[in-house]
Amino acid sequence: MTRPDTPVRDIVIVGGGTAGWMAAAALARIAGTQAYSLTVIESDAIGTVGVGEATIPPIQLFNRLLGLDEREFLRATQGTFKLGIEFVDWGRLGHTYLHPFGLFGAEMNGIDFAHYWLRALESGGDPDNLLYVAEAEAMRRGRFMHAPQTRPDEPGISYAYHFDAGLYAAHLRGFSEQRCVRRLEGRIVEVARDPESGLIAGLSLEDGRRVKGDFFVDCSGFRGLLIEEAFRAGYDDWSEWLPANRAVAMPSARVADPVPYTRSTASEAGWRWRIPLQHRTGNGYVFCDAFLDQDRAAEALLAGLDAPAEAEPRALKFVTGRRRKSWVGNCVALGLASGFLEPLESTSIHLIQAGVSQLLANFPTIAAEPDAAARFNAFMDAQYESIRDFIIAHYVVGTRDDTPFWRHCAAIDPPDSLKARLERFRRRGEVGVANHELFRESNWFPVLYGQGLVPMGRHPLADSLSPDELNLSLARIRAAVRRRVDGMPAHGDYLRRWLAPG
Repeated sequence: MTRPDTPVRDIVIVGGGTAGWMAAAALARIAGTQAYSLTVIESDAIGTVGVGEATIPPIQLFNRLLGLDEREFLRATQGTFKLGIEFVDWGRLGHTYLHPFGLFGAEMNGIDFAHYWLRALESGGDPDNLLYVAEAEAMRRGRFMHAPQTRPDEPGISYAYHFDAGLYAAHLRGFSEQRCVRRLEGRIVEVARDPESGLIAGLSLEDGRRVKGDFFVDCSGFRGLLIEEAFRAGYDDWSEWLPANRAVAMPSARVADPVPYTRSTASEAGWRWRIPLQHRTGNGYVFCDAFLDQDRAAEALLAGLDAPAEAEPRALKFVTGRRRKSWVGNCVALGLASGFLEPLESTSIHLIQAGVSQLLANFPTIAAEPDAAARFNAFMDAQYESIRDFIIAHYVVGTRDDTPFWRHCAAIDPPDSLKARLERFRRRGEVGVANHELFRESNWFPVLYGQGLVPMGRHPLADSLSPDELNLSLARIRAAVRRRVDGMPAHGDYLRRWLAPG
């Protein structure tokens, strides 16, 4: 029997892949395997999605939590460095903008730098806002190096990674198994629930084995074997705002040194990604099947490759949205079992990381802890909704109307939460982010401005500097960015030297 007050000792993770092994590695590192037994059940017969090969800077926190060596990690995953995303043809055809990871300018008198830049623009200043972001300038010049901030006037370099998600899962599996995490190969055919409490008591495998547990982590992908099929958590469908529901993905050969950024190219019925790794390039086309069929999407993806394909296109189906509850009873869902947001801003792996972090923060002592579940669900709801709004903004801000898909996007009625943000940005160049949100003002500004939304006003206190003081401050920031990037080598050269043995 599994009663609500059963002490948590045996933890079972259903599904491997990126989500399962991130959960296993973190639990093994933080909870340990002396007080807890950790078991991962996965089947080689069930494929993993494996399209999340681009990340955002918080992944560094997760890897440091585990104590992973950065060089070893990048060698094992064929990884490269990432400074941001290049958006091609999004706001309008023929236009490109960058969403870099770094800080826009510098904090000045407690006011976001964007407002000072908007003031300078009013007076005929340079419209190239990327001159004030070191990561953006490095992206444009194809450069990278580890460059921590050593002086107040010297910009640091914020970065993430591109890597092979399958190799990352394998790397974390090795990490976990070295720490006594048990892996069971097999397909689950039955979920046994306690007849009195309704909690999950154990799982039956196809070969007759039974696995008992006190607490379960559902990493079974879109299916949601535990959270949905057993607990009927429910699913909020966000297709009215994010209509893309299909993707085709394929790797291609490496054609040149990898650039330090992901490329997203808006296309006929969605968008195509390009992710450069050490050994190959990851490519995909996210689209809506109401406007484009799978075969044509695959043909368009193949035609857009800059090197020969190395595999047949792989098709994926999804419904954008999230579970109404990601923690029910003695089960918490992570990754695709918790929800799905298209990887336009590389948030898929981050949402796994956020879920793992919240599980650790609210780790249960007994099988059913409603307070812990409520805190977890509230946090994850807020994460999904704020990221959702950020992604929707890419579709509804802009002037593209050249295909039925883009005309459909132009007619989307955004969530009220996003409407309020867009109106605030129009009025005064800011969106008003909350402390818990992943994307900050420095993320929203380059995207909204890059999509073509130009604020009509700005923060009034940006007038506090005299024109000469403002021009001098801006010139100093531009010079600091230029010095920083001038000292960087080409990304490919740096990667080879940094990863070389010895």
